Amino acid sequence: VDLGRMLSIGALIALLVGFVTFYLREHQPTVHSDFRRMSLLALVVCLTVLGMKIGTTTLGIRLDSVIIGYLGLLWIPAAAMMLSVLLSAHTGGLVATLLAVGTGLSLDLELRYVAATIASSLVGVYVVAHIRDRNGLVRVLLTVCTCNLALVWVLGSFAGDKLETLVLGTFWGLGCGIGAPLLLWLGVALLERPFGITTYLGLLELSDPNRPMLRRLQMEAPGTYHHSMIVGALSEAAAEAIGANSLLCRVMAYYHDIGKMRRPQFFVENQRFENLHDRLNPTLSMLIITSHVRDGVDFAKEVKLPKPIQDGIREHHGTGLVTYFYHQAAVTDRTTQGSVLEQHFRYEGPKPQSKESAVLMLADGCEAASRCLSKPTPGKIEGLVRRIVQERLTDGQLAESDLTFRDIERIIGAFTRTLQGILHARIEYPKVISASEAKRALNAAGHPASLKVTTADHPASEDSGDAAAAL
Repeated sequence: VDLGRMLSIGALIALLVGFVTFYLREHQPTVHSDFRRMSLLALVVCLTVLGMKIGTTTLGIRLDSVIIGYLGLLWIPAAAMMLSVLLSAHTGGLVATLLAVGTGLSLDLELRYVAATIASSLVGVYVVAHIRDRNGLVRVLLTVCTCNLALVWVLGSFAGDKLETLVLGTFWGLGCGIGAPLLLWLGVALLERPFGITTYLGLLELSDPNRPMLRRLQMEAPGTYHHSMIVGALSEAAAEAIGANSLLCRVMAYYHDIGKMRRPQFFVENQRFENLHDRLNPTLSMLIITSHVRDGVDFAKEVKLPKPIQDGIREHHGTGLVTYFYHQAAVTDRTTQGSVLEQHFRYEGPKPQSKESAVLMLADGCEAASRCLSKPTPGKIEGLVRRIVQERLTDGQLAESDLTFRDIERIIGAFTRTLQGILHARIEYPKVISASEAKRALNAAGHPASLKVTTADHPASEDSGDAAAAL
């Protein structure tokens, strides 16, 4: 054992760890202050170093520096992408760079392998940050493979490698380009829930309409399901406009009303023939309406939905007033003071604690109110959206979220554009009349005989259309 070398490597590791800690404290405080996230970071780094070590000593075979260098293209990009998904892209890129430098110095690797590892890692971090559908992992795999091949041939040619070495590097580049995304998928699947982290890969799975909970919502409360889909579109558009997590907003919207499955017939979007609340007093109706929040949280816990989704269910009404039944009670109960009665007819809360929950609350209110618009025009839609947003703002429902006035204006614009596409005006087609009806109408109007219609009595004929136009 070379004691001096061990001390040098130990000092290098301490320097790198200290640098990462300082960076996280200054620029990623949410990660630095969370013990579980810091533990996750340490675990991924240790597993990466362990993977490199196992790879270099497998079966007791002493590998040359070329193959060890290519092992870095497998483990370090996988760690970078994993940390990018689980924590943040900045953390993934920084740790990958320092891992590449640290392993390169401790294993006496050539500079080109360090550079190739850093480049492959940064490309992987960039690509996984833009995954928005189920084909994202395939794009990651293809992009990383292409990057590895380019690095092998460009850096190998620059170093004067022989053709056999370049061909060997090609196979290693392809293998590592396929293996790193697979390690990413496996690592995220194993580490996401134990560390309480919701990733967009998990959100993509939850957004699948064929998920059992969404299928059940569609069958038991079809009106609520349709409402949730539209709220999802509104929330996603608004979140993109203000730079919030649009995928999280959409998934929160899909599940925000799952509590209505317990009593679907008491919600107007699922009623077909009568309103069951006509038989109940306002207080009982209010209790039934507000209970869908607690029921939704219970359903979410039952199927182990992530905490941000549960928070969206719990906060999407905040402490808002159940206005319809409050006014009914105010008319019938004149003995209770207005403020006491109003407090009795409010949701339990809490108010939205994040931008995503606040966007969900506003989208839910705007979608429900838009159903009452007759002959919607752009002006009517914008006026409705502004009124709903202003009501929530005046009521203090947005006070605990991070929304700014600029964000609110952008949300109003996004809601207006999306609702205009959903509630677009439709052409009112003229009534199709038969030729005989047109003939009788013309004759009754006193037209001369030369204008009388003599076509066959068939509503689908072209003559009947001409007669209708003449009428």
